[in-house]
Amino acid sequence: TIDQQGPSLSGELHIFCSVTAAYSHLPPILDRFRAEHPSVEIKLTTGDAADAMEKVVTGEADLAIAGKPETLPGAVAFSMLENLAVVLIAPALPCPVRNQVSVEKPDWSTVPFIMADQGPVRRRIELWFRRNKISNPMIYATVGGHEAMVSMVALGCGVALLPEVVLENSPEPVRNRVMILERSDEKTPFELGVCAQKKRLHEPLIEAFWKILPNHK
Repeated sequence: TIDQQGPSLSGELHIFCSVTAAYSHLPPILDRFRAEHPSVEIKLTTGDAADAMEKVVTGEADLAIAGKPETLPGAVAFSMLENLAVVLIAPALPCPVRNQVSVEKPDWSTVPFIMADQGPVRRRIELWFRRNKISNPMIYATVGGHEAMVSMVALGCGVALLPEVVLENSPEPVRNRVMILERSDEKTPFELGVCAQKKRLHEPLIEAFWKILPNHK
């Protein structure tokens, strides 16, 4: 429910994002929003970034921070925040996986990979396999949540491809156990943004949030 006494808005706004986005991209946006609309209560739910788009489509979340899929659902509006660098990471501490990738030309078909179970990051690694002509990759695990992928690499389970921002916001003990093998090319940027249902953009709370986004149109 929304009480509009003059310019001030009140009510609840449900936002869904990954743990990483809650550290990396949400704080400055929320600061701006709260400065303008202090009475609005923000309900934040964190989870697997790959679920973000669906949460908006089903109405579980009013807004979500998400990676832009190859085809954006027709009912969803997307306001870009940033093009993220994507990195291939490996264990930094001595272990069999590190030995496999430390040679000049690793035999990628024998290296264990930790993959996202769905979403744009999953699509990224599939493209990477194709580019490197790996038709039958060795999948160590398929994981929900990019943060868990970093932890598994740090434990020496395999290598993974994911947005660098996830690594940057990982706890230091985890980050210190991981090394970057390569950065993805800029030809296929990984777009991070805020999404909402198009038909709900006129709702006062969602409209107010949309207006403070850096690339709002």
